[in-house]
Amino acid sequence: MPIYMDRHDIPKEITAEHVAEMHQADLKIQHLYGCKGMTYWCDENRKTAFCLIEAPNKKAIQEMHNHAHGEFPHSIIEVNEKIVESFLGRIEDPEKAQNTKLNIINDPAFRVIMVIETSDYLNRLESNQYNIFTQKFHYSVLKTLKQFKGRIVKKDNNSYLVSFISVSDAVLCALKVQFKFKYVTPKFDPINRQLKIGLSSGVPVTDKDNIFEEATTLATRMCEVIKEQLVISAEVKDLYESENRNVNINTDLIRSLRPSEEKFLTHLMDFTEFNWNKLNFNVDNFSKELGYSKSQLYRKLMNLTGKSANSFLREFRLHKALNLLHKQQGNISEIAYETGFNSPTYFSKCFMNKYGILPSKYMQQHII
Repeated sequence: MPIYMDRHDIPKEITAEHVAEMHQADLKIQHLYGCKGMTYWCDENRKTAFCLIEAPNKKAIQEMHNHAHGEFPHSIIEVNEKIVESFLGRIEDPEKAQNTKLNIINDPAFRVIMVIETSDYLNRLESNQYNIFTQKFHYSVLKTLKQFKGRIVKKDNNSYLVSFISVSDAVLCALKVQFKFKYVTPKFDPINRQLKIGLSSGVPVTDKDNIFEEATTLATRMCEVIKEQLVISAEVKDLYESENRNVNINTDLIRSLRPSEEKFLTHLMDFTEFNWNKLNFNVDNFSKELGYSKSQLYRKLMNLTGKSANSFLREFRLHKALNLLHKQQGNISEIAYETGFNSPTYFSKCFMNKYGILPSKYMQQHII
């Protein structure tokens, strides 16, 4: 049976005790709807609660809540219990305190999400072996994550997705990963061995389809798009400075985005991901559709990415083309046109300039 997580935005007068009572009310009648309440999270400060429920469908959850206490969830998503545990640390109720009738869980589901990526894009895609650099990198990162209580949600040879309860732990962990990286990077290979870290924050259920999708997407985009090595969201910056008695973030080591920059980044990437492969999609309509003049868009892109609109769009398309070549989803001409290039010759030239190898050579080396 599928597992779902729902979100309740609770009124300010509702306490953690009230939420515990509603959870108990659910458990008493859950069998009538074929549901099984696994656990919940309550955050009195942010006035949110999240229920983890095994159920036949979303409608059964809504009907169960309505019958039990009348509090309809604001959103419900299907989740994987292992992923939930990786992000949040548990999938069942914590142990009840002794001599208490009601298990009151005032446990926020708010998390700081870290994305770490190393190597340039070509090597990140290609790397499938643990060479000396990769071994040292993973040993260093794993040791640091353990020190700062980071929970690994997902990892591969060149990237990590990590969840933190503490904002301070997340920021200090990122700084230490950044500091130690130079000691595991071969001096002869600094170009290919790049490090990018993005830190965002949020709750597991929003209006998106997947758990922590909003926070994970922002952290990934900051990691992959922003020109600085270590980037954090405005909320992470504010929470860190609040937790540490207004100690200011070191701007020499960390780029913190302003809310307006986050909004622009989200708008930019949403629009680009929807339109990138259209042949008639160019810089002229790029700026117009985003609602900026060419000069405004140039300034904003240079500030965030260090690239002009032409370079940004070209590199975005090349990344998509590299993935298609790697997966052998068409010949060079087909992929060139599919990724928005109007000429296979021009595509090959751009590919060579970016990756140092012709697409034809790349395909020869990777088609088995």
